[in-house]
Amino acid sequence: MGGDAPVSVQSMTTTRTSDIGATLQQIAELTASGCQIVRVACPTQDDADALSTIARKSQIPVIADIHFQPKYVFAAIEAGCAAVRVNPGNIKQFDDKVREIARAAKDHGTPVRIGVNAGSLDRRLLKKYGKATPEALVESALWEASLFEEHDFRDIKISVKHNDPVVMVEAYKQLAAQCDYPLHLGVTEAGPAFQGTIKSAVAFGALLSQGIGDTIRVSLSAPPAEEVKVGLQILESLNLKQRGLEIVSCPSCGRAQVDVYKLAEEVTAGLKGMDIPLRVAVMGCVVNGPGEAREADLGVASGNGKGQIFVKGEVVRTVPESKIVETLIEEAFKLAELMRQDEDDDSSEAAPSAGQESAK
Repeated sequence: MGGDAPVSVQSMTTTRTSDIGATLQQIAELTASGCQIVRVACPTQDDADALSTIARKSQIPVIADIHFQPKYVFAAIEAGCAAVRVNPGNIKQFDDKVREIARAAKDHGTPVRIGVNAGSLDRRLLKKYGKATPEALVESALWEASLFEEHDFRDIKISVKHNDPVVMVEAYKQLAAQCDYPLHLGVTEAGPAFQGTIKSAVAFGALLSQGIGDTIRVSLSAPPAEEVKVGLQILESLNLKQRGLEIVSCPSCGRAQVDVYKLAEEVTAGLKGMDIPLRVAVMGCVVNGPGEAREADLGVASGNGKGQIFVKGEVVRTVPESKIVETLIEEAFKLAELMRQDEDDDSSEAAPSAGQESAK
């Protein structure tokens, strides 16, 4: 990660890490939803003992999340975790342990994330700044990084999370201006799904659009897979990830002559799980409808009890309103099959034949 590598989406398990089966099951579900990195909590010795099995069997990199007890940092490194997240603000005598941590992490090739949180900022900095300001968060992170640098350890990622997206954005801007380490973005304790999605999208959009950020986690009071879904959608919206299925639909207004809400919901449900990058426009009137439908891969412009179906900019059918959903779904699957065939043909042309291989 970092540099020109794609931005990765991270989440965190909600199971007790010591319950190896449940944790691996949730990691499998997160992997299936598109999660690329997973963090697991390690507050007890039983959790630490489970790390080696989880790290070995997980399909995606596992980061151990360490608070309070420095001994679990070493346990996570020994267990073969892909990285260790440490919270300097609440680990006992953390600064005194940096030399040992740096040596162990270097010996095992284990990156360390310095995770500074507004809610657990070092008391020294709280006293200096009065509260968790952007400057306080950045000073804390860079101070801890400098301690690792003193021991020639620079395999570091940094996060400076705050629950206020305005403070969080400013902190990351200052941090990016002062260091070249990869940055993990997060609005911590962002809230319930709706509120947290809005706060995270605003903050991540402001930073990622400026090239700031290497991994993200949408911290929601919701199942982890929902965090991943939102995170992926944010990256797709910023063209930082190849778009999958995208539904373009109008918000409806007094001009609409069909139930756009219902149409959009039914089309979305009917195409759920489609992994082909397809833009489908579901439009409810003749003002913007034809133009949006024409620009999409597939679309409908609705009015007067019927809908014009567009495929790649051309009207292919006009159907009654009752047939719009099933027709769009039918045409979507036709398009998807054609796109898959084109991909297969391209792959076949790119691959050398057996004779060509032997001639090399």
